[in-house]
Amino acid sequence: MAISYRSSNPVLNNRFMAKLAGVETMSIRGSMQKIGLLLTLTVISAFASAIICLNAGDNMFLYAGLFALIGSVCGFITAIITFMRRPQNPVALMSLYAIFEGMLVGGMSLTMEFFYPGIVLQAAFGTVGITTTMYVMYASRVIRPTPMFNKVIGGLVMSIMFLYLTSFILTLFSGYDVPFLHSSGPIGIGVTLFILVVASLTLISDFGFIEQGVKTGAPKNMEWYAAFGILISLIWIYIETLRLLAKIRTFIQD
Repeated sequence: MAISYRSSNPVLNNRFMAKLAGVETMSIRGSMQKIGLLLTLTVISAFASAIICLNAGDNMFLYAGLFALIGSVCGFITAIITFMRRPQNPVALMSLYAIFEGMLVGGMSLTMEFFYPGIVLQAAFGTVGITTTMYVMYASRVIRPTPMFNKVIGGLVMSIMFLYLTSFILTLFSGYDVPFLHSSGPIGIGVTLFILVVASLTLISDFGFIEQGVKTGAPKNMEWYAAFGILISLIWIYIETLRLLAKIRTFIQD
């Protein structure tokens, strides 16, 4: 059974779900278990990556950069493969994605912590706080994942991803960058804050997807896709929180 539901997350949409089928049906408990598993893999990978970098001595930043680069590129490729292939049993691909994203988080967090002591713990608590706030707002129906809401947030997500991709290509081949995207001035802080708000709102769509999936009796394997969507949102929120805190600290110090 397919779910008639539009999500701001590109891996959760009607065409995607129409290709999936199963006998057992989706449950909230099953979705939470799979979210926990993917998050655990991400955290273990992040800690392992950070430890390897710390043991690299003078090459710590080189290793951290390599872990972050490999994790981001391979994680992106794995996500695209998952989206394009839409496997009935996505456990291996999603576990691999979690490990790659852990490499990104570990390398990036270690570098940020060196320059801004205490920032990783702040970003972690910030991510938990944002997630809790979004869930309370969803559960109390303060914000509802209506089709229009999901369409707008989905459009913003795609625009932001295109902006980051443009920034990466410009930096790689020309030395230029997208104005204000990485700057620590008031406008740069505002841009990152806006991106963080959009990232946070994707959780509303993710929660709505799980609820709708359970109500309509979606196939059991959709629990993995729900967990995958939430993992993407949580990692994005954590990274943007790190960036926002770093920009604020730099601005205050200057």
